[in-house]
Amino acid sequence: MRYLALATDYDGTLAHHGAVDAATLEALRRVRASGRKLLLVTGRQMEDLAQVFPEVDIFDRVVAENGALIDVPGKSQTRLLAPPPAAPFVAALKKRGVEPLAVGQVVVATVQPNETVALEVIREMGLELQVIFNKGSVMILPSSVNKATGLQAALDELQLSAHNVVGVGDAENDHAFLRVCECGVAVANALDALKAGADYVTEGRASDGVRELADLLVREDLRALDAKLARHRIALGYVGDELVSISPYGPTLLIAGPSGKGKSTMVRGILERLAKQRYQFCVVDPEGDYDQLGIAVTLGSAERAPSVDEAVMLLRDPKESVVINLVGLRVQERPGFFQALLPRIQELRAATGRPHWVVIDEAHHMRPESSGPVELTLPETLASTILITVHPDRLATSVLDRVDGVIAIGSPTEVLRPFGQTTDGELSSGEAIVWFRKDGHPRRMRTLPGQIEQRRHPRNYAAGDLGPNAFYYRGPDGRLNPK
Repeated sequence: MRYLALATDYDGTLAHHGAVDAATLEALRRVRASGRKLLLVTGRQMEDLAQVFPEVDIFDRVVAENGALIDVPGKSQTRLLAPPPAAPFVAALKKRGVEPLAVGQVVVATVQPNETVALEVIREMGLELQVIFNKGSVMILPSSVNKATGLQAALDELQLSAHNVVGVGDAENDHAFLRVCECGVAVANALDALKAGADYVTEGRASDGVRELADLLVREDLRALDAKLARHRIALGYVGDELVSISPYGPTLLIAGPSGKGKSTMVRGILERLAKQRYQFCVVDPEGDYDQLGIAVTLGSAERAPSVDEAVMLLRDPKESVVINLVGLRVQERPGFFQALLPRIQELRAATGRPHWVVIDEAHHMRPESSGPVELTLPETLASTILITVHPDRLATSVLDRVDGVIAIGSPTEVLRPFGQTTDGELSSGEAIVWFRKDGHPRRMRTLPGQIEQRRHPRNYAAGDLGPNAFYYRGPDGRLNPK
């Protein structure tokens, strides 16, 4: 399942004239029944919301006051994400006759054209505040606060990634919030500027549009919208002037060719682009080729074997990608480790949608020695996978049948033969042959290597300091550290 959560604005989106109708509530219940989380992302204050929407408990989290606080409905748990408004600022607005004026736990709200006076007071008092518009409403908040930051904080609490969220809204203050979601949706009555930047615009207005989106979500996990999500595609290289890219969700890619011809360079480039877009990945690295990647935690070394529990524990943090170095395991032990790891990754993906990508280096070795030369078990649900190998002919036919695309480096004829494809000519440095089943023919591609120089990563947990039951805090340098 790609989308684990639905995040929705309230006024003008979920609610019509401030109220949510029975049909829309039933659509939300269907989303919850499908195993997904619900998040309400609104500019309203919690006290006001509770009065107009008594069914707010249907949501797992409420991001209120335009991102300034998080509430856990039904549990009286509210967390402020910014300091309360300064009393002298509020007093100055009142003195200047700003009406109406609502003061929340963080937000100060009024209506247009009072933003002119508010900006004058902010400038005169030297405050670091911003003015955010919501159609006719005006919200004054600390400069670092918006719906996107509030949503991210709520997702952190739920251990979810924004890449597994679809968001829907209608107004100016929804721009940042929709951009951070994997799929940003505008209802039909949304402002034109919001619709122009959205991945999808519903046919229905307000709550009708939310029900439309909920039905697509439950029925097909928004598969019909995948082609519209071009902003997330992962670049592979160029065929002529055409950029070749893949969807960030779903495909199985085989990268194959002789040793020393650039497979690792190609893969590091892909991983760098995944990391830049904040997709989480897990690399199974039997030979230690990726322990100096620089954009992921490395677990294991020649002196210490990794454990499955440690790997899964690190992957529970959406911000952490992991390289599992198997050099510390004997060759005959590595397939067993891999077979123990895969079900745990499946469980994690079912619960969180992550890791978004699994990379299996030396894939032809990931099999029990007694099982014959072509065994590699990949479950049907293990999508978004990169298989790397010198010997594609040693992979099971059932695995090769699951491959959506092939990048052949060094010896394209040998790589493409198991797929019934051929190609002519020699490859120069930085070139590969790319073939996708949907295209039907191989093409010569200029590859895109990574731009980050390979280096020793400071977050290498080879010394055994991270036990499977440890707790962590993130230090000033961004490292995870055991408490």
